[in-house]
Amino acid sequence: MALDRMDRVLAARLEQLESAGTRKGAESVVNAVLPAEGARGPRVRIEGEGDRPFLRMNSNGYLGLAGHPELIAAEERAARAFGTGPGAVRFISGTFAPHVELERRLAAFHGREAAMIYSSAYAAVMGILPPLIDEATAVISDALNHNCIINATRLARPGFKSVYRHLDLDALELALEEAAGSCRRAIVVTDGVFSMRGDHAPLEHIAELIQRFDARFPENACLVVDDSHGVGAFGATGRGTEEITGGRADVLVATLGKALGVNGGYVVGSATLVEFLRETSPFYVFSNPITPAEAATALRAVELLDSELGRERLAHLRAMTQRFRAGLADLGYESLPGEHPVVPVVVRDTPRTRALTAHLRRSGVLATGLTFPVVPQGEEEVRFQLSADHTLADVDQVLAALASFAERS
Repeated sequence: MALDRMDRVLAARLEQLESAGTRKGAESVVNAVLPAEGARGPRVRIEGEGDRPFLRMNSNGYLGLAGHPELIAAEERAARAFGTGPGAVRFISGTFAPHVELERRLAAFHGREAAMIYSSAYAAVMGILPPLIDEATAVISDALNHNCIINATRLARPGFKSVYRHLDLDALELALEEAAGSCRRAIVVTDGVFSMRGDHAPLEHIAELIQRFDARFPENACLVVDDSHGVGAFGATGRGTEEITGGRADVLVATLGKALGVNGGYVVGSATLVEFLRETSPFYVFSNPITPAEAATALRAVELLDSELGRERLAHLRAMTQRFRAGLADLGYESLPGEHPVVPVVVRDTPRTRALTAHLRRSGVLATGLTFPVVPQGEEEVRFQLSADHTLADVDQVLAALASFAERS
């Protein structure tokens, strides 16, 4: 059946997105990954760009593990042993040994009683919050939280919802005070690292504030943290925002698909919490898990992270991040303070942001330009993401491109 009338409506909506500046457009297609050579790190080739090599400054692979030979070998071994797919959801046809082994290792890595894996961190947040929220629950959320938290809260339809100004703990306290008189349970939810800015939540202070209010909620006040950009990229041992701040989440969500270089997401917490979610979380119960091969590969990635190799990669990542941040300051570019390898260059102008992004691409550098109305007017930026794969020569190439743009402007 032709959908001509619906297609006309959808086409008009696409035109509206284009006019508003929010249409993402065609995706770049990576058709080759070139290994590190000499003083430079890996490069990629992009369809339509011939043989030109591009330096990726727009990847979440903070540790550069996706191409590590031990991970590739682990995935190949597991695929031969268990096949290429799980076949069904876990409660129907059973789970695989690599899933169980990975969950045990993740729980131990984070010092929790239990862990549970999902098909992605987005699915994890969507699958965790609604079962924990009802009409007597207050949800209090940072204004810059990830889209998955926003949508999970909408799906859950809590009895009380408050969005506090980014990192404003006074506003968070007022929201807890307001909710304490009417709700049985409070859930404060925040990103650990905020992916567009590279800043992080002060988990130690948030946890202390929640503890002060806990007794006023018959079913507790708790802290849920999505640290997908923190785990594996932040802290001397890669344990993320908890390690940096000393704060501890009651429910911690993270990903296997960024610093760990594989695919999937997970949650860690109490054994009771995880057992409850296995019974009630629709994104777990009714959705296939990651493949056994992906689970085996993720297990090896966690083992590498929790080793001397992992600590060396994290130290190199910090050094490259510091060099890039120092170079930006020397060139007079505005950024936001922080230690995370997400480093924004704040341009504060949409045409100039687009021009800088295009100039970088012509210089063989891929970075993400964020313009109005995706970000508020006056906060336009180009986001750079450092990786342990990057070398001194790579960082200097990007700084040279930025210097040439500044000279021309």
